[in-house]
Amino acid sequence: MFIQTETTPNPSTLKFLPGRVVLEEGTAEFRSPVEAEAASPLAGRLLAVDGVTGVFFGFDFVTVTKDEASEWQHLKPAVLAGIMEHFMSGAPVMAASAPASEAADGEEFFDADDEEVVETIKELLETRVRPAVAQDGGDITFRGYRGGTVYLNMRGSCAGCPSSTATLKHGIQNLLRHFVPQVETVEAV
Repeated sequence: MFIQTETTPNPSTLKFLPGRVVLEEGTAEFRSPVEAEAASPLAGRLLAVDGVTGVFFGFDFVTVTKDEASEWQHLKPAVLAGIMEHFMSGAPVMAASAPASEAADGEEFFDADDEEVVETIKELLETRVRPAVAQDGGDITFRGYRGGTVYLNMRGSCAGCPSSTATLKHGIQNLLRHFVPQVETVEAV
């Protein structure tokens, strides 16, 4: 089994491409071994590696985040081995009782009067933003809209990325403002 790795704009995060589907649909993120224990055998295995602080699953990739003190030259072999051993074992990525989650950080919020604006925002995020962000090992999902401000949830390599503010303000905000004049600003939650 050959697993490719790619750097991401976030120096604390690497994207691993196992050459097969990781999650059929949706995404999943884990930030602690306790959180991953019952939900995902693969996330549990990776979070057990000393220095790994986060695991994010997309359709065909695994994004792994490390702590500040660890170096990729030491962590990468252990992460590669964990991914390879998991897929070679035939075990599922997610436990049967733990579905993938698109928006794990609460329910969406917006006024009923803004439903048409929100649908346009969601469509733009789904078709233009999320595919581009997935290339960098992350995900951005809609969280809410209120008073001209769009609230987005940043996950995977996007969470804590030094360039995430620029991505939000210069990329996503400009795109949304161009197509949806009601949008004034974009904020991460």
